[in-house]
Amino acid sequence: MFRKTKIICTIGPASSSKKIIRKMYEAGMNGARINTAYGSPDYHELIMNKVRETANIPIIVDIKGPEIRLQVAEKQKVKKGDILKVGFIHSKLSFNHDFYDNIRVNDMIYIDNGRLRTVVVKKANREVHLSAMNHGEIENGKGVNIPSRQLSVPTLSKRDLEIIKFAEKIDAEYIALSFTRNAEDVTNLRASAHGYKGAVIAKIENTEGVNNFDAIMDAAEYIMIARGDLGVEIEPAKVPLVQKSLTKKCNQKGLPVAIATEMLESMIQQPSPTRAEVSDVANAILDGADAIMLSGETSIGKHPVRSVSMIAQIAEETEPATKSHIEDSTFVNISDAISKSIQRLCQTMPIDKVVTLTRSGYTAKMISRFKIAPLIIAVTPNEMVKSQLELVFGVCPTQMNYLIEDDRILSVAKKLSSDKLISSKDTILFTAAFRTSRRHSSNLIEIHDIAELLHLAS
Repeated sequence: MFRKTKIICTIGPASSSKKIIRKMYEAGMNGARINTAYGSPDYHELIMNKVRETANIPIIVDIKGPEIRLQVAEKQKVKKGDILKVGFIHSKLSFNHDFYDNIRVNDMIYIDNGRLRTVVVKKANREVHLSAMNHGEIENGKGVNIPSRQLSVPTLSKRDLEIIKFAEKIDAEYIALSFTRNAEDVTNLRASAHGYKGAVIAKIENTEGVNNFDAIMDAAEYIMIARGDLGVEIEPAKVPLVQKSLTKKCNQKGLPVAIATEMLESMIQQPSPTRAEVSDVANAILDGADAIMLSGETSIGKHPVRSVSMIAQIAEETEPATKSHIEDSTFVNISDAISKSIQRLCQTMPIDKVVTLTRSGYTAKMISRFKIAPLIIAVTPNEMVKSQLELVFGVCPTQMNYLIEDDRILSVAKKLSSDKLISSKDTILFTAAFRTSRRHSSNLIEIHDIAELLHLAS
């Protein structure tokens, strides 16, 4: 059985060995995320090499971007009422960006997705004094939220720029930009990544990102809705409907979207998820998510492999109930029109698989958004496109340079048959761009009984 929902796993101390990476891959991992907020560049390179050697899956390099994080030498316990004196950038206890002039006394500052809540009680000598409102702990690299302020923080730090160069060097399929605020953040990243051939994932986790979402969709190639920080920046009760709304917009546009953070949070410690977590994952899939991402569950949790197996099991149970949320109201381009036709054909004909010949992956994404029942096989001559499509719902990508073939449909059918991706019993719908070089112009649909097609060609 081909699972349509893709699973992204964060690699960390709990999953950094080749043995665990291999087991997670066998359990259903489709993509590996490296969170560069933790560890050194040498450590990141070591992890990426292990992933490359173990599994043929895309790598996501997650950079901090305009995200604010805490910098501390060692983990510390904090009691309610304790005063923390926090400096900026180069202090013993500091923030990674200087926003001293942007905050005021009585501003709330939340640490680690709000697990530790503090209030500013004093500003002096380029330090802020924070009073802890509850028991908790502080640890290096934990995220910081200041919901009441929009801070003029640069998109990329010097360290981010170094990591981008590293992502270029290792041909990472995706760079994920934390705390994307607007389309300019994405374009600034692209301008700084001159040689980068991969795609940009815009992570939506603050109010600015939600408010500027339509423009961000036009700038990025993939969206990630990160509910942890988002649930601190906006009221937690608003997160579910925001998630549904943003997911629907992505589906409408054919833009892949992943749902992230706290999907199976209890499995960091426990071998089984709560029933609420299972429902949360299932509802994300029903809403139209292309991928589900595991964070602490696989990076620091006690049960990384089991967490992947559980997500895969939930997905397999849920996928038969998925359906399209696309509103068919306007013409976008030829590929858009073709994808709508394919959906209707799959509803009325016994189509076993849909095969799309795609150079950029765009048509495969446009078909995927309809959550059609047949498997979508995306054939592309581009290795990077093939890898990126591994994270698109219902798509099984494969690489072949069909552009050099006289009869592209027949050549692709022969290769897919040889690779056992289709069988002689299948009825296949093929789509491709024919006699055109324009972008997003798949203009051909052919439906073939494979046994007949291969027989006539012999």
